[in-house]
Amino acid sequence: MFKTRQGNLSVNSENLLPIIKKWLYSEKDIFIRELVSNANDAIAKLRGLAGIGEAEVAEDEVFRIDVFVNRETGELRISDNGIGMTAEEVEKYINQVAFSGAKDFLAQYKDKSADAQILGHFGLGFYSAFMAADLVTIDTLSHRPGAEAVRWVSADSAGYEMGPSDRETRGTTITLHMAEDSREFLEYGKIHSVLLKYFRFLPYEIYLHDAEKPMTEDAPETPINVCEPLWNKKPSECTEEEYKKFYHEVFTDFSDPLLYVHLNIDYPFRLRGILYFPRMKNEMQNMEGEVKLYCNQVFVADNIKEVIPEYLLLLKGCIDCPDLPLNVSRSFLQSDATVQRISAHISKKVSDRLCSLFEKERETYCTDWKDINPFVKFGCLRDEKFYERMKKALIFETIDGEFKTVDEYVDALPAKDAEGDRPAEKRVYYVTDAVQQAAYIDLFREKGIAAVVLSEYIDTYFISFLESKTPGLHFLRIDSDLSDLAGGEGADISAAEELFGALDENVRVRAEALGAEALPAVLLQSETTRRFRDMSRMYGGDPAAFPMEEELVLNSASPVISAVARMAGSEDTRPTAELIAREIRDLARLHQAPLTAEQMKEFTKRTVSIMTKLMEEK
Repeated sequence: MFKTRQGNLSVNSENLLPIIKKWLYSEKDIFIRELVSNANDAIAKLRGLAGIGEAEVAEDEVFRIDVFVNRETGELRISDNGIGMTAEEVEKYINQVAFSGAKDFLAQYKDKSADAQILGHFGLGFYSAFMAADLVTIDTLSHRPGAEAVRWVSADSAGYEMGPSDRETRGTTITLHMAEDSREFLEYGKIHSVLLKYFRFLPYEIYLHDAEKPMTEDAPETPINVCEPLWNKKPSECTEEEYKKFYHEVFTDFSDPLLYVHLNIDYPFRLRGILYFPRMKNEMQNMEGEVKLYCNQVFVADNIKEVIPEYLLLLKGCIDCPDLPLNVSRSFLQSDATVQRISAHISKKVSDRLCSLFEKERETYCTDWKDINPFVKFGCLRDEKFYERMKKALIFETIDGEFKTVDEYVDALPAKDAEGDRPAEKRVYYVTDAVQQAAYIDLFREKGIAAVVLSEYIDTYFISFLESKTPGLHFLRIDSDLSDLAGGEGADISAAEELFGALDENVRVRAEALGAEALPAVLLQSETTRRFRDMSRMYGGDPAAFPMEEELVLNSASPVISAVARMAGSEDTRPTAELIAREIRDLARLHQAPLTAEQMKEFTKRTVSIMTKLMEEK
């Protein structure tokens, strides 16, 4: 039996601990991940040695990790039945390697800002125990035949005492006497949530024990984790119900996902995972996803945009990337070739899945489009390659509930002339508010044109993007252009044009035969100017910097406008014609946007005046 001995570590804890705490302050529970990960590695190493005949393991042995919390003694213990250590290995891996590694960390990151934070913190390992404990004990027994159990104790991370241990079984137990500012980690609920956060899918079973809740024969032990996550199975081996169950359990979302993408690749890098398109619960729901990044089934972080394309962070899912260099700065990941290939592959798999659904199950694809279109549009805006793969599957919902691509929409438009020719340009008419723009919708329906619905925040950017990619393509809100409605015959209403033109010199007036049943007048706004104003408003600018170009189109086929034209030609009836003209103009405005307070007061007063005149005539 070796003798008890004491020693000092070469690292100055007064310099090191503040640096480590600075880096881990926002993730104080990181020490649990490091210590349980070490226990997981110890088991994996033993199984590896057993596989090549370098270690003896019973055929029926169950490998496990046990975590014990005891608020009365103030202790947290993490125990495994893995490879264990000899006294020489404790000297090498604890007294030398662990602390020299921490010293390297200090040298590398002491002058860095928080913005350069390392991604995973893997590599801090055992030393992270001193983040939360004021006394740390190791009891370990190596798998080697004839090995003696070793105890290692350190109270301040600067000195240590090492001697014999009374441990009788192979493996390692680390006991932390928790510091006053870390006693929250002695709460069963807290430890349980931390273990689930990092180790929900650890390959070996984890059991959590509470000293205040001893086990009974009536309540058998159950692990808190799932050792074989669904993403490790082949897609052909998974059922729809398993995909849904996995989604519900991991994301506590009780609604079913719309669809999923199963990632499974071994070359040129290893990648496993499942991405889900969540169902939007309502139009006001915040579009914020949750993509969990794992390394060998150990949780690293949520929504790491260096690994997962930014636009796919709107999804929910789990990605396991064993090949990621997690102990480097996030700025390094941005230029790492492997990371870039992983990101590109994830994007390709998602677009392939969507395009396949569009081609083979179009009805399902159209049904899901309302929920998935923000993801698709955002992806097209952010990634040129994603757009090139997805452009054939971009569809638009019409006001009649049909779903069409741009080409399908254009092909369905009425012929421009008797020969059936259409203009070279592709016009797509759209509405942003089907209620507000109902009068325009009726006008276009009478001509056999069904506008598409573009009511999402992202649509303003998206249609401009598509126009830049497709020569001759123009998206026009239905209150901006009536070119495809022209061709009817109307009366001479020049007197009415002159009258309306005098009401507001900033609004152009022209006549167009829109049909006897149509509105007396409609107001058109410049598509280009309105988009500039919308963009300005989105970015917090002043829309008034872009004066709106408006045009009032008088319906020369309307009996009301014809009557106004006749009344305008007589001095006796011109005042009444002007009153009605103002009313018609405001009605045209109401079909585009609400009136201002002053305009509404004037509109109401005028309406009452008109009704009074009608009653006086009777």
